[in-house]
Amino acid sequence: MVIEQQLQKMSAERFFELVDSPAYEDRSIELVEGEIVEMSKPSGLHGQITMLLSLKIANHVVENRLGVVTAAETGYILERNPDGRDTVRALDIAFLSRVRVPAVLPDKLVEVAPDLAVEVISPSNKVTDMHRKIRQLLAAGTALIWIVHPETGTVEVHTQSGAITLEADDRLSGGDVLPGFEIPVREIFPALETS
Repeated sequence: MVIEQQLQKMSAERFFELVDSPAYEDRSIELVEGEIVEMSKPSGLHGQITMLLSLKIANHVVENRLGVVTAAETGYILERNPDGRDTVRALDIAFLSRVRVPAVLPDKLVEVAPDLAVEVISPSNKVTDMHRKIRQLLAAGTALIWIVHPETGTVEVHTQSGAITLEADDRLSGGDVLPGFEIPVREIFPALETS
């Protein structure tokens, strides 16, 4: 839901200032083509799945010294438009290769698109916005996107060459983007693991 229609164009820098202001301190927001959009608060299941997958990815990345993993709705600048209508998207989990970023990211919005972006779908997510986010990530240079669907226990895998959907018995692989990472899809979903 658009919560602030800007008469003036909004840049990523102005957005970063607003995120820390009292008016937005308890809200989850993104900047989409210059407009502030509020996101719903994640559910318990969303948080649990995000944490499970974050741990698996982060452990693999740290053990193999592959780069940096971010979570907690970290903001990534995906588009800079000449008229100032920038796009800053928050991601549930993201991976950046060590050849692209320093070991410690600066305390500001991330200026490069991640190599891997992961989004865990919440009931309030709109299909049209998720498709737009996928297009923006791919256009910005993200090589691999995982869209995790708790309701169906599936993962959509998006790359520049297309998309596939993985079921519970399939294996989720990091491919060339996250070398050596591979897990059964069912390990992402607590309900599937306990059944």
